[in-house]
Amino acid sequence: MGRMGIESMLEMTDVDTALLWHLKSNHYPPLPDCVIGLAKQAIELANDGDWDARINLKEAGISWRGQDSAPVSACVEAWHLDAFITNEDD
Repeated sequence: MGRMGIESMLEMTDVDTALLWHLKSNHYPPLPDCVIGLAKQAIELANDGDWDARINLKEAGISWRGQDSAPVSACVEAWHLDAFITNEDD
C-alpha cells in the first residue's frame, strides 16, 4: 500500500501501531519484531537530522553490507520509513 497506506494508518492510529503494520504488511517477507525498536530509533534520529548516526543491528541479528550497524539514512531507505519522518528540512 505504500506511503498513502502509511499516512492513512497514521491518521487512524498511533505511530507505534502504524509502524508495526508497515513493517509487517509492506515488506516481504515481513520484518521481524526486533526491527521495530531499531526503526523507531532511525525515525527519531532522522527527525533530529542525524542521518549519519549508526543504528546497531546486532541485536536484531541482521547486518548491513557485512557490518553490525548501518547509517540512519540506509535504515530509512531500506525499511521505507520516509512517511514517518516529520522533519521536512532534510
